[in-house]
Amino acid sequence: MNTQVRYYVSRKNPLTWLSALMAVGAFVLQILALCFGEAGLLSTANVWFQKVLPMAVALGFAEIVLVRGPKEFYRSSKPVFWACVYFAQIALDWHLRFKADPSLIATVGGAYSLFAYARYVAVCWILYLVFYVVYRLYITGKFRHVFVLNIITLLPVAILAYDFAAECSRIPTYELFDKLSNVLLAAALCTATLAMRAFCDGKYHRTWGDRADGRRLRTLDPMNLVAGYIMPDRNDACNSIQDTIEIGAVERYIHKKRAEGLEDFGLMHVFLAAYVRCVAKYPGLNRFFSGQRVHQRDDDIAFTMTVKKEMRVDGPETTIKLHLSPSDTAEDVYRKLNAVIEEVKNTPLDSSFDRVAGLLASIPGLLLKFVVWCLKVADYFGKLPRFLTELSPFHGSVIFTSMGSLGIPPIVHHLYNFGNLPVFVAFGRKYRKTELEPDGTPVTRRYVDFCMNLDERTVDGFYYATALKYFRKIMRAPSQLDNPPDEIVRDID
Repeated sequence: MNTQVRYYVSRKNPLTWLSALMAVGAFVLQILALCFGEAGLLSTANVWFQKVLPMAVALGFAEIVLVRGPKEFYRSSKPVFWACVYFAQIALDWHLRFKADPSLIATVGGAYSLFAYARYVAVCWILYLVFYVVYRLYITGKFRHVFVLNIITLLPVAILAYDFAAECSRIPTYELFDKLSNVLLAAALCTATLAMRAFCDGKYHRTWGDRADGRRLRTLDPMNLVAGYIMPDRNDACNSIQDTIEIGAVERYIHKKRAEGLEDFGLMHVFLAAYVRCVAKYPGLNRFFSGQRVHQRDDDIAFTMTVKKEMRVDGPETTIKLHLSPSDTAEDVYRKLNAVIEEVKNTPLDSSFDRVAGLLASIPGLLLKFVVWCLKVADYFGKLPRFLTELSPFHGSVIFTSMGSLGIPPIVHHLYNFGNLPVFVAFGRKYRKTELEPDGTPVTRRYVDFCMNLDERTVDGFYYATALKYFRKIMRAPSQLDNPPDEIVRDID
């Protein structure tokens, strides 16, 4: 996987603390400007744009530098954007003042008189936009020469400091605080870029566009991007395949594992362990589509399954979610899965998922429809709270269902439009089939049918076909699941 460079700021670096201190200082100076009489001179709109906005930017930047900087410094581009909006509004405000009272040009003089001309205001807006775009590209790893960013962020500090030095002797106190606040705000940004360091641990680090449950893939073929808009719903992009597997080797393997002490080791454990091994070799199986983009879960294989607490028609059922790793063996899968199932079966009270479902069910129908719409919108933008995606059976890598325990063939199950589950696997009961060998000898073999529903927007049909062939190969020699895979393939960036 070709990783792009990602940056962080360390709390062990004095420049990081200096940057945060400057940002807090800019916040304090804005308050002092209000206290010394500027509030009465501003309209309501200007109070929000020229006071509340820069104070929020200053505190937000300080919080990101100190709290999120070690892992998510890329978020600092958001305060930078609003700082550009703040300075653009100042330019527009001066232009409107000069337009209303041209005599102010002679009174103010200096650089501010340039804002009397609309073209200079337009140029300022363009420069602020370019500044933000360049900063965003650097902070998300598109550009690598950080010293250029240091120079770019130093320029507004020099301009604002020069303006402050030129005007400080003839401006009122409140405006003095206001200008000094702007200098400190720009200096905080410049100092933070001096404290930036690139991650060198070889791991993937989150950036814009990534979700809490997966990273966005950015080097896919353009057709993958277009397909998401042509087929916006998961059921539109649903492909189904039905196949049959001869389970002679699997049954011998199951008997062997039970003899080793793995009670209740069964076909479900082998199916799931084989799927995990396929993900280790073909990581595209662990992708999902959400928000018109393809994402990758990497080492987290989120397995979802519905479990009946009692095998009765009216028996209660609940949903479990199991987190597996591409390096897991069949025994790892057995122990993890059985631990979760036993916990659910032995719990007399409802699970967390049951309680959330009960809470939603208690909401009146019309309001519930609105709540679900809000959840879908939040999920589209990747803003659904992590605890909800953890509880949700609709968010995961794959959902398995066993029809064998019910004694029926595999069901052709749809994919859910809500959530991001890309694969639904169902397998049916075991059955015998008598076949003839090439020499005419009759042989009875045992088979299991299974059905897979797949989201074709994550990978193409050739990829799924190749992975399915590998799955069948594993099922013919399941003893290889006793050991971790020789290699775990990483997905593209």
